[in-house]
Amino acid sequence: MSFGRRLSAATQAYGPLCVGLDPHASVLEAWGVGDTFEGLERFAEVCVEAFAGQVGVVKPQSAFFERFGSRGVAVLEWLLQQFRHTGTLTVLDVKRGDIGSTAQAYAEAYLDDDAPMAADAVTVSPFLGFGSLAPFFTEAERNDAGVFVLALTSNPEGPQFQHAVGADGRTVAGSVLQQLAELNSGELSSTGSGAGALGSFGAVVGATIGDTAEDLAIHGPLLVPGLGAQGGTVEDLKRLFGDVWGQVVPSSSRGVLRAGPDPAALRASAQQVNDQLVSS
Repeated sequence: MSFGRRLSAATQAYGPLCVGLDPHASVLEAWGVGDTFEGLERFAEVCVEAFAGQVGVVKPQSAFFERFGSRGVAVLEWLLQQFRHTGTLTVLDVKRGDIGSTAQAYAEAYLDDDAPMAADAVTVSPFLGFGSLAPFFTEAERNDAGVFVLALTSNPEGPQFQHAVGADGRTVAGSVLQQLAELNSGELSSTGSGAGALGSFGAVVGATIGDTAEDLAIHGPLLVPGLGAQGGTVEDLKRLFGDVWGQVVPSSSRGVLRAGPDPAALRASAQQVNDQLVSS
């Protein structure tokens, strides 16, 4: 089953929310587990207990694990493995982007189903050119995995590149979105998927970008970080993504994680956000 189909099934079963698993120092301290390797281990254990089989998608941010060195990466590897086959999909937030054999190695590291750090999907950067991402798309197709490409991010520096206009008159972001739409159309056509089906190749679009004239109908998922603590509201999302609301996977990290470390409280926090997203 393709990633797009698996994502649709997961969000229909548990709601559209993606919970960001960011063991930021402030989160670990607020949980009372300490900004230490032992605190990171406890964070991972609690997140698995709270969210596995309870939410549709989780998005661990690799950097917050990597800062603890090889032991932190081992915890991330353990966490990814614990979520496998629970019904909860993992999007590994690493924002990789390179060329040739290096891009291929990154793709195999995160998307090969037999890899120790295999995730259901990965985030990538198109800065070296959309074509440089081909190994990720190929590896994703081979393993029924997904790829989310940075397109319209909320950081203030983003527009310098994303809004730049090429010789064809399209913005860089618009070009990325169009090429994702073409990839998804090809995938859905080859599998005979019906109208409304979701492709496996998504875009990252920030919840707090304000307005955009870009065409977000890419026939694939839109991963939307920034809901909650970063300032994005459900009303913002509805306004920005009204025509493509069915493609949106809103992501919240600190807004949900502040309820920890009690697993039941974390589940309730995620459910509350999901209820708001579904009922709005």
